[in-house]
Amino acid sequence: MDRTVIAYVIYLLVSIGLTIWVARTLSRNGRVFLADVLHGNEKLADAVNHLLVVGFYLVNLGFVALYLSDDETITDARGIFEVLSTKLGVVLLVLGVMHLANVYVLNRIRRRGAMEREQVPPVPPQGWVAPQARA
Repeated sequence: MDRTVIAYVIYLLVSIGLTIWVARTLSRNGRVFLADVLHGNEKLADAVNHLLVVGFYLVNLGFVALYLSDDETITDARGIFEVLSTKLGVVLLVLGVMHLANVYVLNRIRRRGAMEREQVPPVPPQGWVAPQARA
């Protein structure tokens, strides 16, 4: 079998495995965060979590597929390792950037919700005071 094909197969297996692992980790741990962001609405948190995971898969697996092709022919075992290290390193960086982007957006949503909760007075006003005339 051609060494380039071997490198492609290893790249796909490792990249897809990493993408699935990161998506499951984000989904499992992000659900609690989403429930807080969405004020305890569990059904909405589950729905948003699922949509985020699907988007994560689509973007990352699309990138993995687009980054698969390579113009150079691999001639030896060292070439396999060099190509795989470059390709997998880029995939890991993209996964990390996607993770940070998700956390950033969710944190912004959470902060906005916290600010809205702080603007509501804890008790309703007790009465009305007429404005005083200035001298």
